[in-house]
Amino acid sequence: MFKSKTKQKKIKLIIQKIKQSSSWQGCLLLSVILLLSSSYAVYAQEPSQDLQSITGELRVGLDTLWVVLASILVIFMNAGFAMLETGFCRRKNAVNLLSKNLIVFAVSTIAFWAIGFSLMFGDGNSIMGLQGFFLNGIDNSPATGDAYKGVYSALNWTGVPLAAKFLFQVAFAGTAATIVSGAVAERIKFIDFVLFSFLLVAIAYPIVGHWIWGGGWLQKSGFQDFAGSTVVHSVGGWAALTGAIILGPRLGKYQKDGGIIPLPGHNLSIATLGCFILWIGWFGFNPGSTMAVGENIAYIAVVTNLAAASGAITATVSSWVLAGKPDLSLSINGILSGLVAITASCSMVSYGSAVTIGALAGILVVFAVYLLDSLKIDDPVGAVSVHLVNGIWGTIALGLFADANITKNPDIAGLFSSGSLNLLGIQLLGIVSVGVVMIIFSTLVWNLLKVILGLRVSEEEEYLGLDIGEHGMEAYNGFLEVDN
Repeated sequence: MFKSKTKQKKIKLIIQKIKQSSSWQGCLLLSVILLLSSSYAVYAQEPSQDLQSITGELRVGLDTLWVVLASILVIFMNAGFAMLETGFCRRKNAVNLLSKNLIVFAVSTIAFWAIGFSLMFGDGNSIMGLQGFFLNGIDNSPATGDAYKGVYSALNWTGVPLAAKFLFQVAFAGTAATIVSGAVAERIKFIDFVLFSFLLVAIAYPIVGHWIWGGGWLQKSGFQDFAGSTVVHSVGGWAALTGAIILGPRLGKYQKDGGIIPLPGHNLSIATLGCFILWIGWFGFNPGSTMAVGENIAYIAVVTNLAAASGAITATVSSWVLAGKPDLSLSINGILSGLVAITASCSMVSYGSAVTIGALAGILVVFAVYLLDSLKIDDPVGAVSVHLVNGIWGTIALGLFADANITKNPDIAGLFSSGSLNLLGIQLLGIVSVGVVMIIFSTLVWNLLKVILGLRVSEEEEYLGLDIGEHGMEAYNGFLEVDN
C-alpha cells in the first residue's frame, strides 16, 4: 500500500512538470501517462480473475480475426481458379469457365449452409452428423462456456465463434467443388455442373469430411489430414476424374490412329495470374487451419511455400527433359501440385521434408498429365493430375515424413521418423475408403444427370463454343477472330 501511494505521488509530480510545458510533445506524453495511470488504477483494484477474463476475450478476438482473414484468402482462391481454368481453355469457352467458377461458390455456400455443415460437423455417429441443419445449432466451443450444450462437438477444439468456423469451412467446401470445373471444361452443360456441385457439397464432401474432421471413424482410427489433401483435393479430384471419363474427350482431341492433337489455352497470362492468386490464397488455406493465432502459422506458411517452390522447379525441369522445352502450363501445375501435396502434413513435417514432398509432387504431375493423355482421358487444365494424384501423394507423404518431434505426439510419426508402418497403413486405408465412396457417388450422379438432362452439349455447340451456345455472349466481343 505504501509503495502504491509513493508511485501515485511521483506520477502527480511528473504531470505538474508537463503541464508547465506548452509543447505538443508534453501534451502527448501527458496523455500517455494519464492512460497508463488509469489502467494501473483499474488493475490495482480489480481482481486477477477479471484480468484473465479480459485476456481470454482478447485471445478469442484475435483468433476470430485471423480465421476471418484466412477465410477471405481461401474464398479469393475462387478468382485464382477462374483465371487459371479460363486461361488454360480456348477463347470460345471463356465466359462458360468464368460463369462456372463464379456460380460454384454461391451454390456451395447455400448447399453447405443448409445441409453440408451439419452432415460434416454436427453431432451424430461415425458416418455422418445428424444435427444443426441450416446452421441452426448452439456452438459448444470453450468460448461459450460449459453452460451450453451445443451440437457441433467436432469443432469445440477452437474457441472462435460458430460463424467464423462456418465461414472458414464453407471456403474449403467451395474449393472441392470448383476443382471439378476444369476437368469437365469445354463440353459439359452448365446446368449439369451446377447440380453436381450442389450435390457434391451437400452430401458427398461433408460425409467424407465427417469421417476425417467431424469425429468420424477415420479420425478415430488415427487418420491425419491437417488441411485437406484428402478431404478437399482428393474428393474434388475423384469427382473430376469420373466426370472427365463419363463425358469423354473434347472433339478433335484424340485421333483414331492414336495421335493427340494439342488444344492449347488462349491466355497463359491470366492462367499465370491465377496461379499466383492460388499460391497466395494457400497461406489462408494451410496456416488458417490452425484456427488460432500463434507461432505455428508462420512455420506452416514457410513449409507451404517451400513445397510450392520445389514443385515449380521439378515440374519445369521434368517437362524440359521430356518435351525439349520448359512448359509454362506444367510449371504452373507443378506449383499447385506442391501446394496440394503439402496440405495434409504442413504442420507435421520439417522444412527439408517439405522440399522433398513438393519436389516429388512436381515430377508426379508431369507424368500424370502424360499418362492421362495416353489413356485418352481429356482433362483440359490438369485438375486430376494436380488435385487427385497429388492429394493422394500428400496423404501418403504424411505417413512417411510426419515427425514426432514436430507433432509432439508419438502416435503421429511417419515411417522415416519412427520406423513404424502404423500411420502409413492408416493413411492408405483412408485413401482407399474415400476413393471408393467418391467413385460410386460421382458415377451415380453423373450418369443420373446424363439420363435426365443430357450431360454433354451438342457437337455444334461444342464447335462454336459454349459461350454462345450456353450463355449467348462472348468474352472478347469486338475482337477479330482468327481461330477457335
